[in-house]
Amino acid sequence: MTECGDEIDAAESLDRALDGELAAMVRRTGAATGSVYLCSDGRRDLRLAAICGVPEALIAPWERMPLDRSCPLWDAVREDRLVWVSGQGDMVRLYPRHAAAMPYRYALAALPLHGTRGLWGALVMTWPAEHPAPLDHRERAGIEAGAGRITRSLDDAGPPPCLPDRPRIVSIQPDEPRPPPLAAVDFAERLPEGGLTLDLDGRITFVTTTAAVLLGRDAEDLLGTRPWESLPWLDNPIYKDRYRTAVISREPVRYTVLRPPDVWLDLKLYPDAGGISVRVIRSDTKAGRPGGHRPADAAPAAPWADTDRIGRLYELVHLAAALTEAVGVRDVVNLVADQVLPAFGAQGMLISVAEGGRFKIIGHCGYPSQAIERFDGVSVDIIDNPAALSVASGAPRFFADPAEISAVYPEGPGVGGKQAWAFLPLIVSGRPVGCCVISYDEPHTFSPDERAVLTSLAGLIAQAFDRARLYDTKNDLAHGLQQALLPHSLPRIAGLDVAARYLPATHGMEIGGDFYDLVRLDDTTAAAVIGDVQGHNVNAAALMGQVRTAVHAYAAAGASPDEVLGHADQILNDLGTDLFVSCLYAQIDLAGDEVALASAGHPQPILCCRPGQPPAAQPLEVEPGPLLGIGDSAWFPVTMAPMHRGTTLLLYTDGLVEVPGIDLTESTAALARRLSDAADLPLDDLVDELIRTRTIGRHTDDIAVLLLRRT
Repeated sequence: MTECGDEIDAAESLDRALDGELAAMVRRTGAATGSVYLCSDGRRDLRLAAICGVPEALIAPWERMPLDRSCPLWDAVREDRLVWVSGQGDMVRLYPRHAAAMPYRYALAALPLHGTRGLWGALVMTWPAEHPAPLDHRERAGIEAGAGRITRSLDDAGPPPCLPDRPRIVSIQPDEPRPPPLAAVDFAERLPEGGLTLDLDGRITFVTTTAAVLLGRDAEDLLGTRPWESLPWLDNPIYKDRYRTAVISREPVRYTVLRPPDVWLDLKLYPDAGGISVRVIRSDTKAGRPGGHRPADAAPAAPWADTDRIGRLYELVHLAAALTEAVGVRDVVNLVADQVLPAFGAQGMLISVAEGGRFKIIGHCGYPSQAIERFDGVSVDIIDNPAALSVASGAPRFFADPAEISAVYPEGPGVGGKQAWAFLPLIVSGRPVGCCVISYDEPHTFSPDERAVLTSLAGLIAQAFDRARLYDTKNDLAHGLQQALLPHSLPRIAGLDVAARYLPATHGMEIGGDFYDLVRLDDTTAAAVIGDVQGHNVNAAALMGQVRTAVHAYAAAGASPDEVLGHADQILNDLGTDLFVSCLYAQIDLAGDEVALASAGHPQPILCCRPGQPPAAQPLEVEPGPLLGIGDSAWFPVTMAPMHRGTTLLLYTDGLVEVPGIDLTESTAALARRLSDAADLPLDDLVDELIRTRTIGRHTDDIAVLLLRRT
């Protein structure tokens, strides 16, 4: 997926792929909103390509969805399934960060868009609050069928569509809405209160004379506009949130606003699938209140500047929640670039760490490489460097234009081409860890509220950064130990192609005990082994090394599959460890075209027969023995299976198939289908395809895969 410069115009390509399909799906399912996200280059995030049922201005914070373990979109893509969230309670329980950002009553479905060319992205739909909690089979089938039609439209659109700078707004209403009947217009005009209607994109489609007078604008100036665009005093996060609540939850919403300088208005929103009806009433006339007096039920209960402060507070809370989930240093850097910069309208970012008396740039955005070279390695003792001064004093420094920074740092305006800067020291427990620079392409005056929020945010970034550095150090050490215990390369065996992958867990600082190995026994015989030590810590990794060494030694000595597992079991019992090990041992006879397998409580292997021998791929029923280390005198049955030329054998650990909320039998069958569908690929491409859904996002268990093909 490209983001610019493609010969096919981005808008036209998306028009062909999405026109009609998304809107039709929203209409058929009764959804409140529908949106299509497409993968960016590198699949680091999902970008909003099309939205139906809500205007772009209200979903700006969600136009880009970075790789995130608590996001329904990424769970749907990573686990290759439909994710259903039945209501606000489920959202708080399953996705607390998402619930904090979208605190509304609604149901949500997210599902991946997989086409003939691979993963396109994801489809997300929301339903009103009154939607039944369970998703019945018929509705699920309809959603999946609609996603299939959208995917086919993308497949048939020609070259991959570009990702536009702004998402496409798909309307479910005709471009020229029909005017209301004259009788209805006359009825509305005779009412003492004002009335107007909005479509689901927020545009005003009808307004009475009374409403126009109360809002202080001519009706002609209001029609076709969105209220927060034509009425500046409604352009506030608080009021947009009220509208978003009505659109997403489809529940009536009421609030009181001040039309400057002294007119209070009651707005009542009544939404349905076709749009929103709005009643406009002058609040100070309802109970004889004099004009200019704030009603007791007014919301928000503050002057205009205070509502801006509340909006900033919302941003800080959401960003703080995001920073608590940042794991590594790269996560912190990406989050600042992806969410902090847009929230404050900034265009540039530099994060540096103080090491060895110098600033080392560890992350940047919006700066050319020449500028990074100028900043990187600067001494922390240079007195005319704003970053050094901020870190030394512990106080942030703000420069609204080049003239201000020139007084401290004469070379500042010429580096990076920026026009305004905020230098935020990153300090944890009185100890400086670095500096974060937020910059603007145009001069920017920092209000007191903005300075306060940025200063608070710097403290949160510093704490997240300090945790992330500690995590990266421990994680590198632990994974280095584990990689040292895994084979650096697998032997080449005539008549047998092999591919292996190991994926460490991406959640937490622990490591696992998954292992694999391939042993040449003689010119026509080889042994493959895969296993999983219970636990995710250094003890598990150390025990994994002992088990792998024992299995390798007994296999090379010529022991049969049951004897190999029996000896390994005895070693674990002698060690007195309280950890158990699952293991699968396969001895392949290339001359006899067969494989002998013994299992110690390990997931079933999958055998894919050569072309023309149905079924193409299916789990192999291997009679299991007990886990290794569970007790004395264990017996491990041996299962024989044919392995003719062209046959592929898949060995894996449970991290590849264990998905929360999905039955293990179902996920194993899905893995077999993926193996069958991609069986013609080269082996390295095939193993990458099998683990593709687990490499996107975060997974909480290690994954080991060993793929063998008889040639």
